[in-house]
Amino acid sequence: MSASLIRRGLELLNDDIKDSSRVKKKKQTPSSAAVMNLVSTNRQGVTKQVKRLQGRLGPGKSKATVKDKRIRSAVEDFRKKQPKSQLDANLKYFLETAGKAEAFDTKKILRHSRGRQSRNRPDKPVKTSKEAQSLFTEEEFQQFQREYFGRTVEEKK
Repeated sequence: MSASLIRRGLELLNDDIKDSSRVKKKKQTPSSAAVMNLVSTNRQGVTKQVKRLQGRLGPGKSKATVKDKRIRSAVEDFRKKQPKSQLDANLKYFLETAGKAEAFDTKKILRHSRGRQSRNRPDKPVKTSKEAQSLFTEEEFQQFQREYFGRTVEEKK
């Protein structure tokens, strides 16, 4: 690089530094020492008087002015407060996931998610009552009837 280019760059940089130092400084609250001369000699309420005289120029400044307030329409407010539909984003997410869970995993999840409430429990299988089996066969009953009554009871009918 030539010396003239470096010199020119330093001059431009120097100009920028001077411009930034000329920037207006914010008003600062008057120091408590300067305000103490304005406070009455009465000892009660001195700190309140100092605070009142110093004012609120910093972040605690009252913002009751309309100067910077942006007027919004009722339509903008309504649209802003409406819940936004996440349907498209959700569909896109679920359609992009290619992996499917295995049957074992799904059964495990379903088994785990069943609660203790009766509606979540499967119905117990109903026990089928077996017919009471007799020790004797039908032929033996008929033979007994013939021997005891002399005839079978069904034959009479």
